[in-house]
Amino acid sequence: MPELQLLRPGHAPALLAFEQENRAFFAASVPDRGDAYFTHFAAVHAERLAEQATGVCHFHLLVGADGEVLGRFNLVDVADGSATLGFRLAEKATGRGLATATVRELFTLCTTAYGLTRLRAAAAVTNTASRSVLTRTGFVPTGEAPLLSGKRGVGYVRELASQPPEPA
Repeated sequence: MPELQLLRPGHAPALLAFEQENRAFFAASVPDRGDAYFTHFAAVHAERLAEQATGVCHFHLLVGADGEVLGRFNLVDVADGSATLGFRLAEKATGRGLATATVRELFTLCTTAYGLTRLRAAAAVTNTASRSVLTRTGFVPTGEAPLLSGKRGVGYVRELASQPPEPA
């Protein structure tokens, strides 16, 4: 079973492979990272780790048993009990419910480890897969949201329980 892990320095080779192998797949639904991202990956990775150390972001990877990165699940712009969720899953890992299960797992981390009570997200109108994951995990559409790519998007919000539910 894949494991959700907080981004760390040792993830760099597997993360770079994930981004390279899925670049064309991702570009169909989210803005391409650009050549500089890949050329200067070591510096970009170090910047993400430094951001994470400040607490304004929490970067997570979904890692398979063999150490292969299957997805990224990021919480950015953390402030005042809220954050923005962004995620991407490897093409070969889609269609198995992994994104939905991982977003749900992230809710527990949000409340227990990060003290978050609200998540925001946005997805392109044409990105039906991400929009389905958001809807299945209880995000509520808030209306049109402009995306950095210039594409039309839909904004979402998800209120989180202030404490995790009691075991049944």
